[in-house]
Amino acid sequence: EEDEMETTTDGRHRPVAIALVGCGAIGQAVIEALGADRHLAVTQVVVNDASLASVSHYLARHLPLATVGTRLDPDAGRPDLIVECAGHSALAEHVVPALAGGVPAIVASVGALHDPALRQALEAAAEGGGVRLTLVSGAIAAIDALAAARLGGLDSVHYTGRKPPRGWLGTAAAERVDLLSLTEATVVFDGSAGEAARRFPQNANVAATVSLAGLGLEATRATLIADPAVTSNVHSLVVEGGFGRFAMTIENEPLPANPKTSALTVYSIVRAIRNATGTVVI
Repeated sequence: EEDEMETTTDGRHRPVAIALVGCGAIGQAVIEALGADRHLAVTQVVVNDASLASVSHYLARHLPLATVGTRLDPDAGRPDLIVECAGHSALAEHVVPALAGGVPAIVASVGALHDPALRQALEAAAEGGGVRLTLVSGAIAAIDALAAARLGGLDSVHYTGRKPPRGWLGTAAAERVDLLSLTEATVVFDGSAGEAARRFPQNANVAATVSLAGLGLEATRATLIADPAVTSNVHSLVVEGGFGRFAMTIENEPLPANPKTSALTVYSIVRAIRNATGTVVI
C-alpha cells in the first residue's frame, strides 16, 4: 500500500486526521494507546449529549487541540478516517453519512450488523463513497484464519463465549438463571449466532464477527456460558471445512476502566488504525 499521509508545502508528512466516535473507556484507551504517534492525530471526537461535559474535560488534559461535539464539525476539516467505538446507535447516525461522504471507517460495534437494514446501509454508503469499511476482530482471535478457510469451503463454525456470572448481569441470561447463586458452569444460550446477537446485544460483537468472517449469522452456532470458575472472558472457536480443522481458545483480561470489555478490543482497534494508514501491514 502507499503511504496515505499527505505532504505539506515544506515537505513534511501531515498526520492522518482521525475522527473518533465515542470516548468512553474504549475510546480513551485508544487515545492513550496511540500516544505520541507522529503519523496519527485524533482531531475530532464525537460523543452524545450526556457525555459532552466529561469528555470535554478529559480532552482538555489529553488532546487539547481536538474538537469535541455531538456531530462531526465541518469547520474542523474533513477527517481522513473515522473510528467508531461508541455503540450500535452510532453507526447509523455517524458512520453511514461519513462513508457516503468518502471517509473510510473502522467499526468496533460489529454486533450491530445483525440488523440486515443497517448492514445494507453501511455497505451501500461505503460503495457510494468509494471507501472501505473495516470491521475489527475485537476480543476474538483467528479471524484471519477463519476468513481464509471460508474460501476453501466451511462445514461448521461453533463459537463458545464463557464469562463469570457477573459478566452476564443486565442481559437476557438474568431472566433464565439466578446468576449470583451459580455454583457450576451453566449454558444461558445455545443456538444461532444471529439469535445470540439479537438476544444478547451487549455481548453480540464477537458472535457477529465470527459469523461475518465465516458461515453467516444463521449458520454459525453460538453457545454462551456463565461460569463461576472463570475470572476472565473466554472465547473459543471450533472450525471445520475443506482446509481441515482448527480449535482456538483465548482468555481475555478485562479493560480496567470497563470490566465488561476485553483489553484486546482496544489493541485490535489500534492495529486496524495503523493498518489503514501504514506502509507495511500484517
